[in-house]
Amino acid sequence: MRKSDYDKLDRMFIDRWSPRAFVTDAIAEEDIMTLFEAARWSPSCFNEQPWRFVYARKPEDMERFCAALTEKNRLWACKAPLLVLVFSKKTFTRSGKHNRWAGFDTGAAWMAFTLQANRLGLYTHGMAGFSAEKVYEVTGMDPAEYDAICAVAVGKVGDPQSLPEDLRNRETPNDRKVIGELVFEGSIR
Repeated sequence: MRKSDYDKLDRMFIDRWSPRAFVTDAIAEEDIMTLFEAARWSPSCFNEQPWRFVYARKPEDMERFCAALTEKNRLWACKAPLLVLVFSKKTFTRSGKHNRWAGFDTGAAWMAFTLQANRLGLYTHGMAGFSAEKVYEVTGMDPAEYDAICAVAVGKVGDPQSLPEDLRNRETPNDRKVIGELVFEGSIR
């Protein structure tokens, strides 16, 4: 079991992990919308809310979204009942200027989404293994206006035996670097 070095840390941070084995059971509409509602309330620079989530749950949409994933990710992610493609708007709406905080803000929205998923008994697995060209094609998002950030599989944890052996062996929550490798007071020197 994962353990924090600090007793006051809420278990939701430790309990969150990214499985690859999912059950195919559909997710209720209200639960899906609750995930996006959590993301909606995330902080953002100038309240821009640059994140855009495009999701698939119908078979024809799932087929299109799965085609955009790398072959290795298709092996497991396409068994999840919900696939989400996450985008970040490159510019501020009001000024048209480059929004260098958009990716940071979109990451905050993704974290809210995934923590809410865990509160609902669901798990998420974010992926960088996708074709950006294909995700723009399958979603209709404009690559000149939006960065493709990640793909996300969502569902309840399934049986690891459903995975290929190489993935099955990695199907446990992993640990983290010690805090001293990540956090520095005053300077990194």
